[in-house]
Amino acid sequence: MNTKITYLIIRLGVGASMFGHGLVRLPKLHAFSEWMLKSFEKAMLPEMMVLPFSYVLPIAEFAFGIFLILGFLTRISAIAASVLMILLIFGTTLIENWGALTPQFLHLGFFAYLIQHIDKNRFSIDYSLKK
Repeated sequence: MNTKITYLIIRLGVGASMFGHGLVRLPKLHAFSEWMLKSFEKAMLPEMMVLPFSYVLPIAEFAFGIFLILGFLTRISAIAASVLMILLIFGTTLIENWGALTPQFLHLGFFAYLIQHIDKNRFSIDYSLKK
């Protein structure tokens, strides 16, 4: 039972983090996009790649956060959030923002845990739908 509770705690924690990141950015989506473009202006990524990502990122964070909090499509959400985090890690290295790497790697580790131990996802919508 403890591993199922541990799974719930990690799922809720990382879900709340993703949800919160998206939630605070959505109302100021344009300003967030401008900030991101400014952050990447000296990076080797062209603006035509950064611009769409800057608008998709908060929406994806918000959606994955809600899904993880609810335990709905948990495995798919954790995999998609992992891909998103890997993209963020890559971008972070391009702008040499070394301080942001640690939290990004922590998120990635939590997503990997959720994927690896999906069988412990007892307190979730996914589990309720399987019954």
